[in-house]
Amino acid sequence: MTLRTIETLGDLAGTTVLLRCDLNVPLDGDRITDDGRVRASIPTIRKLRDAGASVVVMSHLGRPEGAPDPKYSLAPVATRLAELLGEPVAFAPLDVARSELSDGVTLLENLRFDPREASKEAGERAAFAAELAAKGDVVVSDGFGVVHREQASVYELAQALPSAAGLLIAAELDVLDRLTATPAKPYTVVLGGSKVSDKLGVIDALLPKVDRLLIGGGMLFTFLAAQGHRIGKSLLEESQFDTVKRYLAEAQERGVELVLPTDIVMASTFSPEAEHTVVPADRLEDAFGPEGIGLDIGPETAATFAAHIRASKTVFWNGPMGVFEFPAFAEGTRAVAQALTEVDGLGVVGGGDSAAAVRALGFADDAFGHISTGGGASLEFLEGTTLPGLEVLGWQTP
Repeated sequence: MTLRTIETLGDLAGTTVLLRCDLNVPLDGDRITDDGRVRASIPTIRKLRDAGASVVVMSHLGRPEGAPDPKYSLAPVATRLAELLGEPVAFAPLDVARSELSDGVTLLENLRFDPREASKEAGERAAFAAELAAKGDVVVSDGFGVVHREQASVYELAQALPSAAGLLIAAELDVLDRLTATPAKPYTVVLGGSKVSDKLGVIDALLPKVDRLLIGGGMLFTFLAAQGHRIGKSLLEESQFDTVKRYLAEAQERGVELVLPTDIVMASTFSPEAEHTVVPADRLEDAFGPEGIGLDIGPETAATFAAHIRASKTVFWNGPMGVFEFPAFAEGTRAVAQALTEVDGLGVVGGGDSAAAVRALGFADDAFGHISTGGGASLEFLEGTTLPGLEVLGWQTP
């Protein structure tokens, strides 16, 4: 079987489409601080509206513990959806009857306000899915960020009614397939973020396929410490020493260039105003002694990483290079992002913190080949894991 797309659902005029999106956006009170996922949902909603369908949009937001919680309400998302669509968006509780739904676009309240959405019991999820199914005729699944979850609106609902993937899922799969099955060479993967343990699966899966692996972010200090370097109070996963040593050895055996930073921005404390300086990667305690903490890759490393990225035909980046939320420690991440916009080929920002970083640093989404909305789901796909929310739409993991 192949992935079922919207076209497989036939004529949608006069139907009600239940559209599962991933609108799990960051909020500051009732202000959306990054609306990337909302904007990513717009093309599919417009396609369904143009086909003559009413659309009931569904999503979760945060972790509200299976009960209504005002701070996790999707009400601000309904307002933003209406602005982006240029048409009214009704906002309705989960128990709204089909007869009360708008003929246009409706956004249901947070699915996780019902504990059955994310229940470990398949029967409970199926019961909730049946209640959702009663509100529509067909299901379109378009939240790539949740396809790795067996949840009622992702898995059971897609079995309860005729179902297909939306435009966003189709686009994500096309890009991820190009990263795994047919990457143009040279192929560079850039990994950052805080922990090596978060990236084990993706390193194992991609190391045999890439030409170059660049390591930044908090995880770099575990690599340096495993090589015997003192790292002050920088992030460390001592339990991963054997793993990173294996990666270093395997990269050498495969002819993969595993590039570690040569300089680091060390700070006196974890603070946006902290005193800081650049030191060589093998002398991190020269600046602030054992109390110092590494908060970004240094300028020499940033220039090296950028040159490697620009020289590549395929680049996948997941994880910031430093604490980009603090301006003094954002330059490494900025340099990687800028280089990714200059790739003569496919440059992919791997969602999550990386997507938040490029937007916070002022880059436009269309400056990149692709910004994934997938986060953990994208990483699991790259690892070769079977994702239930795709499998139920006919997709088979290669």
